[in-house]
Amino acid sequence: MKDISLYFQPVGNTEEKIEDSLHTYINIYQEEEFPTLDKKGVAIFHVPEYRNDTHAKEKRYKNEFRNKLYRLFSGSNWEHTIYDLGNIAPGKHINDTFHAIETVCEELIKKEIIPIVVGGTHDLTNAIYNTYGKLEQLVNLTVVDHKIDLGDANQQVKSDGWLSHLLLQKPCYLFNFANIGLQGHYTSKNSLKLFEELYFDVTRLGDISSNITLAEPQLRNTDLLSFDLNSIRASDLQNENYSSPNGVFAHEACQIMRYAGISDKLTSVGVFNYFSENHQVTDELLAQLIWYFNEGYANRKGDFPIGSKKSYTKYRVFLEELNEEILFYKSDKSSRWWIEVPYPGTSKSKFLRHQMVPCDYNTYQEAMKGEIPDVWWKTYQKFV
Repeated sequence: MKDISLYFQPVGNTEEKIEDSLHTYINIYQEEEFPTLDKKGVAIFHVPEYRNDTHAKEKRYKNEFRNKLYRLFSGSNWEHTIYDLGNIAPGKHINDTFHAIETVCEELIKKEIIPIVVGGTHDLTNAIYNTYGKLEQLVNLTVVDHKIDLGDANQQVKSDGWLSHLLLQKPCYLFNFANIGLQGHYTSKNSLKLFEELYFDVTRLGDISSNITLAEPQLRNTDLLSFDLNSIRASDLQNENYSSPNGVFAHEACQIMRYAGISDKLTSVGVFNYFSENHQVTDELLAQLIWYFNEGYANRKGDFPIGSKKSYTKYRVFLEELNEEILFYKSDKSSRWWIEVPYPGTSKSKFLRHQMVPCDYNTYQEAMKGEIPDVWWKTYQKFV
């Protein structure tokens, strides 16, 4: 393993430890030696890189979320290791910061340690995504955001305009992109049309607000989650740096992070656009988002159905419109559902992880009514 300690600055002074709190549970990089990364788990680190946001880079933001996090207590069945690796200081150039994030995330993922990158602007998502290119792995990216940060590929990357640069990278390692919490009034018709043509997924804020469980199958299908704090209602953050009157509620954001943590497939997380200048509610909420991710991680079921499917109940549904059967699998461990999408070609090894697509019972019921499930059709079109 590469020595990644050279990229980090230790955590500064922290508040007095509370007995049995996360302050005593987390392996923190302070003045002593850098933590030995010898156990699977979760690694938190902060990257205060704001240069791609004209407004934000004029300010110096604090990172008091740690003191809020350290005062919380672990869940009842937490047995995994949590590391706090400290801070990656912005490099001389933004590309230096990107390189540091890529290198660190690559080494952590190889060791089955999930990085939680606290940023910094939303375009830092690209740095985590680039990690999967180094690992030569097709990736599913899910973003919790109130809008699509498409931007212009002919212009410099911006905090709210980075996705076009990711989509046009060669080679492309992106298999699927999903947006959770989208608000239509912030989104152009051209952006939505592009998403439809690429068979990407959009779950609007209204749908999530009506039924938060809609996010679970998408997060179960995700390798990388990028959470923009701007997607949360400003009133739930109590911070003048956020202004959206509508958005995901704080408790819904925590539920989304728990769904992400419990996903056996997910291997990296970024929480971005963290702007705080002694804003206690913002710091407290960020700490709770990290807590709920770890709560989900501690409850992983290990039932991602790749390889043998003997421990799953199989359901066959014949669809006249396709003139063939489609297969559903239900886990005996968690009662969660997957739908199998056949690969139409011969060389399917690189798509193996993407043939079993998470879904829910409602998807099975739709198929029983003779309807082709949307998730099946979109995945099949990507294979074609």
